[in-house]
Amino acid sequence: MEIDFTKNENGLIPAIIQDDETKNVLMLGYMNQEAINRTLETKKVTFFSRSKNRLWTKGEESGHFLELVSIKSDCDNDTLLIRVKPQGPTCHTGMDTCWQESNEESYGFLSQLENKIKIRKEEANIQNSYVASLFEKGINKIAQKVGEEAVELVIEAKDNNETLFLNESADLLFHYLILLQAKGYNLSDVIAQLKKREK
Repeated sequence: MEIDFTKNENGLIPAIIQDDETKNVLMLGYMNQEAINRTLETKKVTFFSRSKNRLWTKGEESGHFLELVSIKSDCDNDTLLIRVKPQGPTCHTGMDTCWQESNEESYGFLSQLENKIKIRKEEANIQNSYVASLFEKGINKIAQKVGEEAVELVIEAKDNNETLFLNESADLLFHYLILLQAKGYNLSDVIAQLKKREK
């Protein structure tokens, strides 16, 4: 990894710290070659502190270390992306990130859909809401719908109509998300179970 330290007068380059699992950005620090070397040696992320004017290992006082997973430089070789496993909150304020955000996994559109389903569940009296009506009918009806959609998906899997197959796939996933909410769970709980099985 060739790094260009010449673009900044102080010889430091920015290092973006990203949680290896959630992919959330946790903080931004600065490094010189010595900080990079120390990070590689100890497997704990070390920066050059501009305020202390010395090397500083994140967590040296709090115990909230950033365990190194990988380091790579950008296309101009003047910025680092460092993937880590954080051992506790990253920000000195006690928050998960220096942007005062929770370091939770997000599944993009599926997380947004889960949130909409949750809102419909909590506001079950919404008129003309299909989701709210399912929650009103209870767990048996929701489970029945999941079963129906699963059967329809199997039927379409045996045919060659890709549009119908994808539509039934979407229907099954949608109703499965509703069932998870009805049981008090979400995608993160299912993914945690899958991770336990990972070999």
